[in-house]
Amino acid sequence: MGLQLVFIGTIALCLVVSSAVLERFEQALKQDGSLSFLVIGDWGRKGAYNQSKVAFQMGVIGQLLDIDFVISTGDNFYDSGLTGIDDPDFDDSFTKIYTASSLQKQWYSVLGNHDYRGNVEAQLSPVLTNLDKRWLCLRSFIVNAEVAEFFFVDTTPFVDKYFIEPKDHVYDWSGILPRKQYISNLLKDVDLALQQSNAKWKIVVGHHTIRSAGVHGNTDELVKQLLPILEANNIDLYINGHDHCLQHISSFDSAIQFLTCGGGSKAWRGVVNWWKPEEMKFYYDGQGVMSVKVTETEIDIVFYDVYGHVLHKWNTSKQLHASW
Repeated sequence: MGLQLVFIGTIALCLVVSSAVLERFEQALKQDGSLSFLVIGDWGRKGAYNQSKVAFQMGVIGQLLDIDFVISTGDNFYDSGLTGIDDPDFDDSFTKIYTASSLQKQWYSVLGNHDYRGNVEAQLSPVLTNLDKRWLCLRSFIVNAEVAEFFFVDTTPFVDKYFIEPKDHVYDWSGILPRKQYISNLLKDVDLALQQSNAKWKIVVGHHTIRSAGVHGNTDELVKQLLPILEANNIDLYINGHDHCLQHISSFDSAIQFLTCGGGSKAWRGVVNWWKPEEMKFYYDGQGVMSVKVTETEIDIVFYDVYGHVLHKWNTSKQLHASW
């Protein structure tokens, strides 16, 4: 097994190259054994639609929490991804926007459907990391942080309509076809990785919704194909974007907490589909960001609006050691 060290900023990431498709990275904990991070999605609009205001609050919150990294749930560059590695949108929508000192940490990013409308390989290219050392975007990968393991899943290829009814959009499916085989291999890789994980907390990140009361609603393909794997492997959180809102759903038929954080820029669609009140813990049809703090025994989640006001808090805990 080969071992390659990748250094991004002050964080040393360990990339293990193996026969598995999913690349693995190591994320260090704080000295007290905790981990803090922010989640943002659906953001890249050159600062417009309150993107800059959300970014400012991210900087403030990031400093208060002393965050270790940022997760992007996709749709990183609107409307159609990047045109190439020299696209100025990378600088105008990312580097020049998230300028706070607290945000100069590793960014772990997945692709959204809008990213697939551009040059996907450009967004995945290490050339962008040379331009901004924070940037790391892959189709699917794993981040191990000792107390928690993060499984980033490329959800766009699952959605039938992008292939069957693309309308006037052109998607970059290079590296995806044949689609059926790609999805099959990805599901097997995710299932195996989850089975082999010994982490106290298992967190899965994808762009598309599984449970949502937003305009896009549930993604049926993920409900049928990915959700059974997540449930069988007892994951704790599924974090997504796609719907431009903030929400928290805790379904009776699943132990998974479904968290949407797609309020990085354009929002306020005015669409809320009915959901069981006892399952809908929180819904906000606007911009904002989510923070997460993880220890060996607890997870604390907080949603903030564009002004930094706390909108929703949630906490859960696990025993330090299994009872005998």
